[in-house]
Amino acid sequence: MPIAPNFTSVLSKDWEINFTQCAPNGYLKYTELCNLLQMTAAAHSEIGGISFTDMQEFHQAWVLSRMRVEVNKLPKWRDVVTVKTWINSLENSRSVRALEMYVNGKKIVGSETFWAVFNTELRRPEALALPYEHFELFPDNKATQATFSKINLNHDKEMVFEKTVRLSDLDIVNHANNVKYLEWCLDLADETKILNQEIDSFEMNFMKELSLNDAVIIHENTESSTSIFSITKEDKNCFALQLNWK
Repeated sequence: MPIAPNFTSVLSKDWEINFTQCAPNGYLKYTELCNLLQMTAAAHSEIGGISFTDMQEFHQAWVLSRMRVEVNKLPKWRDVVTVKTWINSLENSRSVRALEMYVNGKKIVGSETFWAVFNTELRRPEALALPYEHFELFPDNKATQATFSKINLNHDKEMVFEKTVRLSDLDIVNHANNVKYLEWCLDLADETKILNQEIDSFEMNFMKELSLNDAVIIHENTESSTSIFSITKEDKNCFALQLNWK
């Protein structure tokens, strides 16, 4: 698709929280929070001419590599949230995108995301084939207090769950959707802490894609202020999640 007439380098989009997106406490699920952030990023790429549909002409797609989310509070059912997004950096095969969520003009969530251009036939990163110079970059306008990092997996851990990737886990790129990794891990975390909104921030590292029928093992290491989950396939790390508790 061509660049939309209403394209701007900073996009704000409103979403109304519906009951299917909420946990039993009536507040937005952390997985649905990530979905809303990524749907806003997708909407921005759509009007900017670098969407999934545009990129598929070259067998390309954006895939998430790292994500940090800082949460002051979660929105609740029927809230109308405004998600604002802009690009910090975009070069060759890599891009850092910032996102913020507001309710009634007050910022409640900040997120920094790191994306890579992925060839969906060759299943490897490559340079973006589409023009992107029309996007103004904002390298100094950060949405989070801290940047994303490489999660340390060199610690004692225990196996807590075994899982096989199913059809319902796959997305349009034909691999396990990034939010599914988060869902699998949060289902194994302390539900009381989650429902009490005790997550101060969380980070995700995506290392290797998972496909249909892949058998994986989920490991956990929990201390007083952090819980680290890792997902392995054949003893190789595919994903890491760090929950930072309040």
